[in-house]
Amino acid sequence: MKRLLAEDPGGPVVMLNLLRFAEGGAESYREYALHLRETFLPRYGGEVLYAGTGSTVLVAEEGQSWDAVIVVRYPDRAAFSRRSTRPVAVHKACYTQVSGVS
Repeated sequence: MKRLLAEDPGGPVVMLNLLRFAEGGAESYREYALHLRETFLPRYGGEVLYAGTGSTVLVAEEGQSWDAVIVVRYPDRAAFSRRSTRPVAVHKACYTQVSGVS
């Protein structure tokens, strides 16, 4: 993260999330994503640019498709860093339990 901040050319940063759900996890993830969009992202100036299904895979081995794709823009690397340096263990545990991501 230090290097990301040190080499900052300025401007927004975009994060790509490729998700594969455990069985029954899609509905749980939708609830999590709604909460995220309403509470977490505004805290850091984040904005969902795209959220949708993985659709048709053009280049990948069989079984390597994604269930969902989400693209989030943050105003700058500093905002992304603040978002990313939250207590990771707590966020990851909550995310895994609530979202159903495998």
